[in-house]
Amino acid sequence: MLKGSAVNISATAIERGVGKDVMAQVYLLPGKEKSLLRGHPWIYSGAIARVTGDPRAGDTILVLSSRGETLAVGAFSPASQIRVRVWSFQADERIDDAFFAARIARAIARRAQHPDLQTREALRLLHAEADGLPGVIVDRYGDWLSCQFSTAGAERHRDTIAHLLMELTGCRGVLERSEVSARKREGLPPRTGVIAGEAPPQQVQIHERGVPLVVDLYHGHKTGFYLDQADNRHLVGRLAAGLRVLNCFCYTGGFTLHAAAAGALSVLSADQSSDALKLAERNFELQASDIQAEFLQDDVFALLRRLRDSKQRFGLVVLDPPKFAERKQQVQSAARGYKDINMLACELLTPGGLLATFSCSGAVDAELFRKIVASAAVDAGRELRVIHRLAQGPDHPSLLSFPEGEYLKGLVLQAD
Repeated sequence: MLKGSAVNISATAIERGVGKDVMAQVYLLPGKEKSLLRGHPWIYSGAIARVTGDPRAGDTILVLSSRGETLAVGAFSPASQIRVRVWSFQADERIDDAFFAARIARAIARRAQHPDLQTREALRLLHAEADGLPGVIVDRYGDWLSCQFSTAGAERHRDTIAHLLMELTGCRGVLERSEVSARKREGLPPRTGVIAGEAPPQQVQIHERGVPLVVDLYHGHKTGFYLDQADNRHLVGRLAAGLRVLNCFCYTGGFTLHAAAAGALSVLSADQSSDALKLAERNFELQASDIQAEFLQDDVFALLRRLRDSKQRFGLVVLDPPKFAERKQQVQSAARGYKDINMLACELLTPGGLLATFSCSGAVDAELFRKIVASAAVDAGRELRVIHRLAQGPDHPSLLSFPEGEYLKGLVLQAD
């Protein structure tokens, strides 16, 4: 839940720290300033003509055009192909405690203005580039914050950000879950542990649109749970009323719980992780639902084939797989995986049945994903109609100038 006090910057937060002068500079090659002028916050190594001042990883660095015009100020990352991530397009802005306090407060205030987010117990408070803080992810679970710092610049300022979060949100503690693969590309080791305040319990119970569920903050995926799917879980759950449901890659049962709450006839939930399934079963027990529910540890690709071969049919199939492609080089193999599971899912649908299918691979854009699913439907011999196009929730915004932030895409389709 967003507290009113969370949007006010304390005087001590503003006064602490005076920033430091920008000493190093990066000069761009001719013509490479175009993306910056459009507001894109990344500068790749291939766009750089020279670097002066011998900056270290995470140092604040001034960005200049080939003609010496000041364009932005950002964080330097010598180990990454993304050599600079922009903190501000105001090149004279000081990157100090006041800067971070203002960015955090502004992000919290934006969410406090959204009617669908005002009373949520769990939501994303900071969404990296979209909130002007590249590499900084912060999710709130009740009284606790769970964070990821994935870039050299974020790493440099992690302690400052953690303590400001405590001041600006009133939360009891901040847990770091910086285990993402992006840190390796930044030359950073994985890091976990409490970085401010009290240590949160391993498991925290929250409510999502009235549905109770338990989140494992220390071992759960991402920061503990997939908060970006909150609205989509609610929508798909409502569509499940009276239907036999198959939830693939179910993790800890988010779609299952919403389907059960809406009155699904039955739900078969499958995932490879035994730990995730144990928590899914516990979450289902919290509902005290009397619908038929089965939780199956299995390889989803193999399970889908077995269900098809045994002539099983479902009124609703949910496909919410993990990321198949982190980089562009992996898109082709990812496309094969997405087509395979979607083709099999199409073959399992009853007449008039629904398919809710998702991709969280940022390298696979929405149009490519639509084409993959369309090709899968053709191969399955099914005609599908789009009834909903889905994306990440409003607490996971994306900048118009930064399409890479639009990573989650989904379709709800109805079969012939």
